[in-house]
Amino acid sequence: MKTTLNDFEQSIEDNAEKFVSLSTAEKNEVESIINAANKTKNINIRISAYDIEKVKQISTDEGIPYQTFISSIIHKYITGKLVDEKAVLKSMELLRR
Repeated sequence: MKTTLNDFEQSIEDNAEKFVSLSTAEKNEVESIINAANKTKNINIRISAYDIEKVKQISTDEGIPYQTFISSIIHKYITGKLVDEKAVLKSMELLRR
């Protein structure tokens, strides 16, 4: 069975001979950065009863725990990946005029 690579994977394959091994110190530094980025921290926040119930309903529909859903929303927001679908559709509608 032949494996098909996506563009990113193919670029890695095409440039594999150019990659240089990291020193032990560099590997440790990279691992330290990754570990720090993956750590989670518990927080307490106040959310209205209505909002938390709506979040729980939506997360149930998505099939994920509501805390994971809230964390996902926060992550998407801070990385600029949270999209207001209604605003995008309205903008597209205005551009079509």
